[in-house]
Amino acid sequence: MARKRIYEIARELGVSSKELITKLEQMGMPGLKATNTVDEEEYSLILNLYQEDVAVAKPKEGQHKPKKGVPRAPIVSVLGHIDHGKTTLLDAIRESHLADKEAGGITQTVGAYQADLHGQKITFIDTPGHKAFTGMRARGAMATDIAILVIAADDGIMAQTVEAIDHIRAANIPMIVAINKMDKPNADLKKVMNDLAQRGLTPEDWGGDTVTVPISATKNEGITELLEMILLVAEMEDLRADPDGLLEASVIESHLSVGRGPVATTVISQGTIHQSDCIVVGSTHGRVRALINQNGKHIREATPGTVVEILGLQEVPPVGTPIEIAKNITQARQIAASRPAKQVTRHRAREQMNVEDLFREAMEGEKLRLIVKASSTGALEAIHHELNSITVDSIELEFLHTGVGAISESDILLASTVAKNCLVVGFGTKPGSKASKLASREGVLILSYDIIYELVEQIERALKQMVPPKYEEVKLGETEVRELFKVPGGIVAGCAVTAGKVTSNGKIHVVRDNEQLFTGQIASLRRFKKDAREVQSGQECGICIKDFDNIKVGDKFIIFTLKEVEP
Repeated sequence: MARKRIYEIARELGVSSKELITKLEQMGMPGLKATNTVDEEEYSLILNLYQEDVAVAKPKEGQHKPKKGVPRAPIVSVLGHIDHGKTTLLDAIRESHLADKEAGGITQTVGAYQADLHGQKITFIDTPGHKAFTGMRARGAMATDIAILVIAADDGIMAQTVEAIDHIRAANIPMIVAINKMDKPNADLKKVMNDLAQRGLTPEDWGGDTVTVPISATKNEGITELLEMILLVAEMEDLRADPDGLLEASVIESHLSVGRGPVATTVISQGTIHQSDCIVVGSTHGRVRALINQNGKHIREATPGTVVEILGLQEVPPVGTPIEIAKNITQARQIAASRPAKQVTRHRAREQMNVEDLFREAMEGEKLRLIVKASSTGALEAIHHELNSITVDSIELEFLHTGVGAISESDILLASTVAKNCLVVGFGTKPGSKASKLASREGVLILSYDIIYELVEQIERALKQMVPPKYEEVKLGETEVRELFKVPGGIVAGCAVTAGKVTSNGKIHVVRDNEQLFTGQIASLRRFKKDAREVQSGQECGICIKDFDNIKVGDKFIIFTLKEVEP
């Protein structure tokens, strides 16, 4: 018997690969992956163990645990270096595995299509290139479940391949590497696998986690195996959707059509869009006049995992804009009308920020992400080395993407997907006019330097400003609780100040029987029924503690303030 993969055994047993792997782990066979192969003896052992375990653990009738939603078609984007065969691959899939292909051919009107393998659908977004992919994410659209990275076997990893890898990593979605052009005489599979490993993408065949599939798009070889891997990854991700749930849909292409008006190609992740629905798409709105599928047919509804063209919007929306359903056209108009001013305000606010402001904003995540472009490989290596040598407590520096050449639109789009804490830095290079305009529009801050120590000093200074300040307690005084008074909204403790002083803005420890019960803030301080700013030792006062009423006669209050400690 030929060696079998785990996912093939799962298919024989009529279960998901994920379920089979979980069972095998419970039975003492850890570390298996769906693409691992087993010999005949291991195959028999797995079948016997699994069937015995299922017989013992077979649930009683009515005990099946329902899963949320139903399985849906995975949504796939194809990325890679120019001329490595992205378009050829999509054409090969379309020609050999197109779902619902009609005898007269199809009218390819939408920027996506569905492939079919063993009765299971896969939705491909037919907009190759990481700019389109990241453009969707830049506006909050998580429109892709799985990314296919195409690498030519005769070229290996190139500049745009590296960009695509970094964009996929930023999206935090599964990646499958399609090693194309295996029919070429100078194809070097081992070199590509080694280059991937050097980039931290160790292939599964080498003991890593990266799924690789050798293919030839021009000869239609390996295409079925690639589709199988997509379905396998989708199964492991357990992609589900509720057709009746809240709509999650995004614009993947848009244009103005003569005779049809604004057209938005949309991918549906959750929920359903119906003809006549009132929708909001960013700052535009409309009533769905028509829904058109990949065959150019008018349909009445679009469900999860499908892509359709929407007609009926007032304006052409930007790529990546999420779609929402409104109760009626009036509500849709009102929501859309409120959008532009908010977006302009947000972008202008970020444009006016300096680098210190940006770093302070990044404090929330305790991480600063950098996109660094340099004029040469040597300069890039020097910057990488110098910035990595900066050590600032509790603050992490992450290189989201590095490269040689001018700051591009792709760099800005990548930064805008994590704009909360991402900075674009150029060393000996500056952004082009298109990149500058895009950065202004998306609110991305760009810094350019020609002297390396200025760059390093600026980053180090700003990183240090991100470190949260440290404080020490400075004791102000002590009091003893002599009486308790109930008042509307809480308890007032009648106290004698036994040492130091009490201030109205002080912080307080509540101590009982030498144990600290509570630390908080003084809500009010009174003396002779009047508010007081401070009360000295030997005097009496009334103290109300914010959000704490569990006070007893005899408790001690320690009054203190916090003083910032110089680093």
